Amino acid sequence: MKIALDPYMIRHLPLTELPAVVADLGYDQIELSPRSDFLDWWVMPRATRERMAAFKSALRSAGVGLATLQPMYRWASPFEDERTWAVRCWKKAIEVSVEMDCPLMISEFGRGASPERSVGERPGANTKEMCEAAWFRSMDELLPILEREGITLSVEPHPEDWIETMQPAADIVKNIGSKALKLSYIAPHTFYYGDDMAAMIKEAAPVLAHVRVADTFDHKKSSQLRYIVNPPGSTQIRVHQHLDMGQGEIDWDLFFSTLAEVGFDGVMSSCVFAWEERAADSSRFMRCEIQRLLERHACAR
Repeated sequence: MKIALDPYMIRHLPLTELPAVVADLGYDQIELSPRSDFLDWWVMPRATRERMAAFKSALRSAGVGLATLQPMYRWASPFEDERTWAVRCWKKAIEVSVEMDCPLMISEFGRGASPERSVGERPGANTKEMCEAAWFRSMDELLPILEREGITLSVEPHPEDWIETMQPAADIVKNIGSKALKLSYIAPHTFYYGDDMAAMIKEAAPVLAHVRVADTFDHKKSSQLRYIVNPPGSTQIRVHQHLDMGQGEIDWDLFFSTLAEVGFDGVMSSCVFAWEERAADSSRFMRCEIQRLLERHACAR
């Protein structure tokens, strides 16, 4: 198992300084989430050859691996110009992953079109069915490239995506049946995924390659007032947070014991976003807590 840090809370650091800081925080792997000088949101990768070479050198010097890269593009947009551009960006991102010797890419199923095109231009254009069809068209183009390059892509259902729950996400990945396509389980999204965490992990197990660890509150409890949203009763807002373990309502013993039961041996990343003012303390705490629970439940390590 690889245990990685998502360095979002220290994203201000130059790429060449990042590996040494991550090592000092107790991690030997990086999960590189979107950043403006490498793989940025929605646009062509900014990772130049010179920048990639310098980053690889810094990783080697620090003894840190690049566990994952996370491209984010509108590959499920029902607008063909957006979808085509997203696929073009994806192809470049795959080249970056190959150059960086990073065998695992992670992403989301996608939320469809850009917000300014969600209404008016094409009535009903952001329906889930149309987004699903667009995503499958994108996969038809990208999976042969991923398979040829030996890169695995792990996708997650995300709050507000065209698919938000572990079902049918697990079925979709299983039915595609490609060795290059796997599934991610994001712990702080648990309460959007479904009601039985252990059952969802077991269902995903045959294709589960990646999990993210952070705590959150169960928004469905207390008459759905764990978070207060105005206007009350909104069905469009997906509120959650990525907290230190123990600050929310995830049952971590159940989470780790279930991973041990199914023999999970992929990438596990710490992805706390809430505490930038105490990023170092949070990251060190998460590394220690992950190790404690791995050892308690005899997970692969």
